[in-house]
Amino acid sequence: MDIDPKDIVETAQQAADRKSARLNAVTAVSVAILATFMGICKVKDDNIVQAMQQAQADKLDHWAYYQARNIRQEVADATVVQLELAALSQTPATAPQYRAAIEKYRAIAVDQKTKKERLSAQAAQDQSNYDALNFRDDQLDLSDALLAIAIALLAVTALTQLWALYAVALVTSIFGMLMGLAGLASWKIHPAVLVGWLS
Repeated sequence: MDIDPKDIVETAQQAADRKSARLNAVTAVSVAILATFMGICKVKDDNIVQAMQQAQADKLDHWAYYQARNIRQEVADATVVQLELAALSQTPATAPQYRAAIEKYRAIAVDQKTKKERLSAQAAQDQSNYDALNFRDDQLDLSDALLAIAIALLAVTALTQLWALYAVALVTSIFGMLMGLAGLASWKIHPAVLVGWLS
C-alpha cells in the first residue's frame, strides 16, 4: 500500500482545520456570553449611578436646609439676648410681654436646633448611602474593564489560534464575571488597592 504524501498533508490540514474551527466556536460563544453579561451589568451600573446622583443631591439639599436652620437658630438666639437686655430696662407693666417674647424665641431656637440635628443625621445617611452605592459602582466598573480586556484577548485568540491565549482570556473573564456578580448581588468583594490605584 502506497501512502501518498498529498493524503498526509490533507489529513493534517483537516485536523488543523477541525482544531481551528473548535477554537473559533468556543471563542465566539465566549464573546457572546461576555457581551450579554456586560450588557446586564451596564444596566445595573447605570441605575446605581443614578441612585448615587440622587444620594448626592439629597445630601446637598439636607446640608443646605441645615445651614438655613442654623441661621434661624442663630437669629433666634440673638433675638433672645436682645430681648433679655431690653427687658432689664422695662417697667413691671411691660416686663411680662418681654418674658413672653423671650420664651417664644427660645422655643424657636430649640426647635431649629432639633430640626438642624435631624438634617445633619439625614445628610450623614445620604453620604452613607452614596458610599455603599459607590462600592458597588466600583465593582461593576472593574467588571466592565476586565470583561473588555477578555473580549480583546478573545479577538486576538481568533486571529492567532492559540489555546494558551484563550486560557488567559478565560482567567480574565472569570475575574470580570466575579466582580460583575459581586456588583449585582451586593457581595462584599472589593479589591480596594486596585480600585484606589485606578481612581
